Amino acid sequence: MADFLGMMKQAAQLQSKMQAMQEELGNVEVEGISGGGLVAVRMTAKMDVKGVTIDPSLMKPEEREVLEDLLVTAFGDAKRKAEAAMQEKMAALTGGLGLPPGLGLG
Repeated sequence: MADFLGMMKQAAQLQSKMQAMQEELGNVEVEGISGGGLVAVRMTAKMDVKGVTIDPSLMKPEEREVLEDLLVTAFGDAKRKAEAAMQEKMAALTGGLGLPPGLGLG
């Protein structure tokens, strides 16, 4: 019975830490870049887009398709960086718990 109570206490602590981590992820910003810096996308590690920067040279009608492709690439880069930041935070949080790999707590 003592083991069960210990597990419940540990689960409550983990839940509290998860909530704190979720708040912290909202403050972690990453930047995805494409076109050698012509397009940049800023987002939080919670995948909330905060801003998009587009070089003025791409603001021509004939460059529309290039701009669209660069935006997709920049968003993808930002998303990968946000996911990496989230994984890093999760590893720091769950590192000592001996949870199975791939256990989705986020």
